[in-house]
Amino acid sequence: MKIIFNRQQMIAAITPLMNCVSSKSTVAATEGILIDAKEDGICNLTTYDLEKGMKSAVNVEVAEAGAAVINANKLNQTLRVMDDDDVELTVDEKLSVTILCGSSQYKMNAIDADAFPAIPDLAEDKGFEIGQSVLKDMLNHVSFAMAENALRQELNGCFFKIDSNRITLVACDSFKLAKYALETEVERKAESNTPLEFSFIIPTRTVNDLCRILSDDEEEKVLITLNKKNILFQTETLLFFSRLVDVDFINYDRIIIKEHRIKLTLEKERFISALERAALITDERIAGAVKSSVKLEADSGLLKISANSALGSTYEEMNIEQSGEAITIAFNNRYLIETVKACDGDQIVLSMSTPLVSINVEPTDGRDEIFMLLPVRMKD
Repeated sequence: MKIIFNRQQMIAAITPLMNCVSSKSTVAATEGILIDAKEDGICNLTTYDLEKGMKSAVNVEVAEAGAAVINANKLNQTLRVMDDDDVELTVDEKLSVTILCGSSQYKMNAIDADAFPAIPDLAEDKGFEIGQSVLKDMLNHVSFAMAENALRQELNGCFFKIDSNRITLVACDSFKLAKYALETEVERKAESNTPLEFSFIIPTRTVNDLCRILSDDEEEKVLITLNKKNILFQTETLLFFSRLVDVDFINYDRIIIKEHRIKLTLEKERFISALERAALITDERIAGAVKSSVKLEADSGLLKISANSALGSTYEEMNIEQSGEAITIAFNNRYLIETVKACDGDQIVLSMSTPLVSINVEPTDGRDEIFMLLPVRMKD
């Protein structure tokens, strides 16, 4: 294989693919990029870590068609330190790689293309198209509540429920739960007659990578197709595929507490600012220290926010609207900050019943979103 290409274009094509390069696999080829140069001048690039993968294509000058797997990190780092934009890459019969750029020459080894793991079956059962910025915003509202290594597999990801033009996303890690629903324009895949009524779970690592590659441009679309085991996201420049979490999700409607005795209505940004100041105390960075909680005391329209740790103490007050009796309750402060930040609106409502029961965090403007958080037990 021998190709000549623009260095900056190749770096731009490789960068997102690095999300699907394995670093701990016993399969050496998963640490590489499969480079497949065709005679028509198209060079296909693929990375696959056995759970998720990405494909991209870049225009190159093909002097000799062929394919090989090159270590992704070494190739990426090498291209970035070069000082010219015209690059020639050659892989000989002994899988020796030579990269020429200006007066510089770099050598490394490749792996036979046949050693690259087989791509999973991406045959499509159903599909739809949605705005990239819409999907990214929805994921940003719930991704903080996903688990990654929970014993219950269904918690290690984000649950999607598609019902015509209504999309519901739910994530839960046993401490936090986030549910976000939105009526939005969902376009059926043109050749599909399957009703837009289905659900699936995308793994946590896939969601995190997806958030990084989705565009904020409101005009950009992403085509999503899936079958029983795998899902494929297709943009204008990238194919991103992943396995699905093949179990049923939790019955979240049964978990969400519908009625609470105490409701606190407060200014969201003012509350976040107070919690961030408390984080200077609760987010201990001393080796071996246990992170302390933040305590909320609500009574007669006044909310007291305090924290104590080995680093010191903090205390402040803010006015709120309150219904129900007085309550003192404590939370992991970082979890509370993430939960409150995820909730839309200038004003939010904290609904609670006792110091040991999960609270609900909701916007006051009636949007279909709800966030739950377990309190922590206060020390005597």
